Amino acid sequence: MKIAGIETFQLSAPLGRPFGWSQGWIGHRSVGLVKVTTDDGVVGWGEGCGGAAAAVVENDFGPMLIGEDPMNRIGLWQKMFAMQYNANVAVGLGGSAISAVDAALWDIAGKALGQPVYQLLGGRARDKVAVYATGLYYTEGEFPTRLLEEARGYVEAGFRGMKTKVGGLPMDEDVKRVAALRETIGPDIKLMVDANQAYNATSAIRIGSRLADLDILWFEEPVNAQDIKGYLQVKSALPMAIAGGENLRTRYEFSHFLSRRAYDIAQPDVINVGGVTEMRNVAMTANTQGIQVNPHVWGSPVMIAASLHVASTIPPCPPSGDPEPYVQEPVMEFDRTPSLIREEIMSEPFDQKDGFLAVPDGPGLGVEIDEKAVRQLSV
Repeated sequence: MKIAGIETFQLSAPLGRPFGWSQGWIGHRSVGLVKVTTDDGVVGWGEGCGGAAAAVVENDFGPMLIGEDPMNRIGLWQKMFAMQYNANVAVGLGGSAISAVDAALWDIAGKALGQPVYQLLGGRARDKVAVYATGLYYTEGEFPTRLLEEARGYVEAGFRGMKTKVGGLPMDEDVKRVAALRETIGPDIKLMVDANQAYNATSAIRIGSRLADLDILWFEEPVNAQDIKGYLQVKSALPMAIAGGENLRTRYEFSHFLSRRAYDIAQPDVINVGGVTEMRNVAMTANTQGIQVNPHVWGSPVMIAASLHVASTIPPCPPSGDPEPYVQEPVMEFDRTPSLIREEIMSEPFDQKDGFLAVPDGPGLGVEIDEKAVRQLSV
């Protein structure tokens, strides 16, 4: 079996209502997908080649990968990385391009062998993964009615945790929003905040101190993604866990943050970090050092499935006779913002039950992608 074709797709779908976070607002959802086809007709799907990363996949990786054995996942990952290593292109778009192809190769391998990806990784530690609702973004005229209605909806749907944004409004207003959410959902639902790199360390500590009495489980990306000293400063000053890592590429970027324990919770993103291969590497390194791994997920069913497979294999941290989600067991982000892409390119979209997502059992990633829908949403 050889790789015969590589094709990328740029998907876009408008939003009925724009929403925002600390770094801007969007009026549409977008996703980059890659389709890898073998000479005997096996198709693998990957995600991560949005925008200019598609050119890396098609122009750089394509000629090199055609004719290669798709089962040689580690060897091909290293070839892609080596092509970018000297110029340090593996950081940023190059890392996302590797991620997309790598996930597609795992999908192909599983389909060719009739096994789910988690089985190829050595088997799973759990057949379902705890998830929290990501939503509660900024919208026009949303506070307090729409925001609090959304939060109540997540509680009624069975979620045991949810995450909101800070950093996009004046600090006093953000504190009021989070306080209103805590009052609405009650003390038993986990509540997290995400600044998307909005603050320097001093400002992050200031708002974190004001939020501390609201029982915030973790404070995500409080400072710039590369500011390791800022992370350490914030982590030493605040009582809640500090989380980050969604924007880092490969184990090399993660290494300093993990070795210096700059995170309480590492959040590798399978479409950024280097695909299934590198997400597993980062997760096991973090686990070895006693750092919880809660994958960052915000994309299509391809990304959700790939993240579920890896998350199902991560051991409890630390080992426990009766591990608990949010304590020793990994929990995964489940985006609840509107997305035609997430809902329409898979015949049966993912849906949580009682705060958990089942790990797909089908061959490969275990998701059936509707290529007609993919092409209809492509720009």
